[in-house]
Amino acid sequence: MKPALPLHTHPVFIIGAGGIVNAAHLPAYQLAGFSVQGIYDLSYEKAAATAASFNIPQVFHSLEAMLAAAPEGVIYDVAVPGSAMLSVLEQLPAGARALLQKPMGENLQQAQQILALTRAKQMLAAVNFQLRYAPYILAAKDMMQRGEIGALNDVEINVNVYTPWRLWDFLYTAERVEILYHSIHYIDLVRNLLGNPVSVFAKTVKHPAMAQLASVRSNIIMDYGDLVRANILTNHCHHFGNEQQHAYIKLEGDKGAIKIDFGALINYPHGVGDRFYYTVANGNGYTEWKELPVEGTWFPHAFTGSMAQLMVAAETGARPDNSVEDCIDTMACVEAAYAASQQGGLPLRNFQNF
Repeated sequence: MKPALPLHTHPVFIIGAGGIVNAAHLPAYQLAGFSVQGIYDLSYEKAAATAASFNIPQVFHSLEAMLAAAPEGVIYDVAVPGSAMLSVLEQLPAGARALLQKPMGENLQQAQQILALTRAKQMLAAVNFQLRYAPYILAAKDMMQRGEIGALNDVEINVNVYTPWRLWDFLYTAERVEILYHSIHYIDLVRNLLGNPVSVFAKTVKHPAMAQLASVRSNIIMDYGDLVRANILTNHCHHFGNEQQHAYIKLEGDKGAIKIDFGALINYPHGVGDRFYYTVANGNGYTEWKELPVEGTWFPHAFTGSMAQLMVAAETGARPDNSVEDCIDTMACVEAAYAASQQGGLPLRNFQNF
């Protein structure tokens, strides 16, 4: 499955030349045939190296120089940390088209400021929550739209891996880690499939072997009432080899089910292959599980979908699926999860009057 692509070529200027740009943004854009015409980074050397690797014709010494050289219809790919997002957007011109790297700020307050700024400057802005557009998610959505598994009533995302957080130095001083920089993808996916939850329960914790990080394991329940279950469980500290590592997304309906083993997180950053399994009901009950070949994976292919949404919106005037107006609710769910974790559960002593 592939995302809807724009009819025309749109020039792209990239702000930021970090690891995710080199590993996912630019490879995805090359696969899609998007025209990246310029790049800027606080480190000119990094930007120049990235430009050389991906044949980007213009490297800018300053954001001001980039803005001055911007062609008509340019789309800015703003791939900077959440803490820097607002200051960059303040410098973009009114009416700019921008794809913002997730998260949408470091907390809900910053997300609200970003939303207010994009509204005030009448920007066409979207957020790079790209898991929505991973090929296996598009394949699952296609099956669900055809009614093959019936009404969705159970979503489970379960991750048990070893993540080398040392690859991202800034996380060692971050007040929030696991939910804000990882499980946010799963929260956004659940929202994309089921809409906004009624409430959020959560607990996110540290690990003795990674005590310098804020949190690296989370349990999140997104409440959709009495008939739908949506659970997210993550453990990034399974430092016992690859054999029992796993990462899956399970979707159950009243007529069938889908289970996606996504391999990007296993033996990270090397990864393993994805597997897409499904079963649907027939006249005699459920068939056996079958495997569906799916071309492409989360990194880099899903990144095509995020940018394509913005390009198509620029052509049609419609709001992109991943607009800031939609993604602010993902940030609200993240904030609710942290608040729920801090609030804690009901003390057992309240029930030990016996």
